[in-house]
Amino acid sequence: MSATAPVTEPNSSPQHDPDEEMPRTRLTRGRMIAFGVFVASSLAFLYFVLPQLAGLDTTWKRIGDGDPFWLAIAAGFELVSFGGYILLFRTVFVRGGSRIDWRESYQITMAGLAATRLFAAAGAGGVALTAWALRRSGMDAREVTVRMVAFMSLLYAVYMGTLVVDGVLLRTGVFPGNAPFAFTVVPAALGAAALLAFGAMALVPGDLERRLERWAGGRRRGLARVAGRVATVPALVAEGVREALRLMREREFGLLGAFVWWAFDIAVLWACFHAFGDPPSKAVIVMAYFAGMIANVLPFPGGIGGVEGGMIGALIVFGVPGGLAVVAVLAYRALAFWLPTIPGAIAYLQLRRTVNRWRQERTRAGPAAAARA
Repeated sequence: MSATAPVTEPNSSPQHDPDEEMPRTRLTRGRMIAFGVFVASSLAFLYFVLPQLAGLDTTWKRIGDGDPFWLAIAAGFELVSFGGYILLFRTVFVRGGSRIDWRESYQITMAGLAATRLFAAAGAGGVALTAWALRRSGMDAREVTVRMVAFMSLLYAVYMGTLVVDGVLLRTGVFPGNAPFAFTVVPAALGAAALLAFGAMALVPGDLERRLERWAGGRRRGLARVAGRVATVPALVAEGVREALRLMREREFGLLGAFVWWAFDIAVLWACFHAFGDPPSKAVIVMAYFAGMIANVLPFPGGIGGVEGGMIGALIVFGVPGGLAVVAVLAYRALAFWLPTIPGAIAYLQLRRTVNRWRQERTRAGPAAAARA
């Protein structure tokens, strides 16, 4: 028998529901000091030491000399990118009867993106916050997990697919630009392997858990019970991948949000190159961008230091002058990383109030629903 939530008895005193608590990073004074030192030292290295190594007199002066017109265009591109993210979120998560409107979609996505950038590597902070908000909106836990898998599958299918196409066409000379093996063929192979792995997950039987439960007879009941619990993860992942494929077959318009998210974020880097000099080919910018984004898996808050270093290193390997690569990437990160931080923090506070309102609505609706029953 599967585990069920504990039954609560009617009581005049409020009951504590652990799901009511917003996910948070457990902060101590030591961790806060360490985090502040890490961010300060990373920024000092990026903006003062690295430019000296790259042959720039001063990054601040070079950034101050950037073309304001192109920098304004870059900021606009970043706003459009976030719009694509919100559109994809609504396409995957919001169904008929949902209490999540456009305003609340904005709050969830911006708060989640801020959490991703500040608190956890590889997007874990944003995933946890998004899942919590969806649960508080009334969505079932299993449904949240399945749709979250579908959302991430759609988002990163564009990432991996671009690695394959851009890497192969750069290496074969169809796209102009230098084509080092390690930054074209290797990423393309990794992207193809990831796409095949996720596609293979769709072949996992939908009733895998039930099959293992039927297998739980006889002398192997204990082993089968453990296997059934383990099978829950691949079963949920497979269901999420199939949901993503279903949305693709139905040609949902909102799936364009995944392309908008990546394309316009890359366009920010492209515009920053225009602000400070002549940009390399678009294919080189795309490949260097995705190579740098791999550093988000490092255990650094928001990939600070790793993403910048990865992008700059990749651009230099592709033949971009070091000074131009440094200033363009730092300007890009100033816009793409720090620009949404303040509105994301505000959205975080707004989301707390929204969830509290949802809780009050459920509390008021409880007696009426009981009376109708």
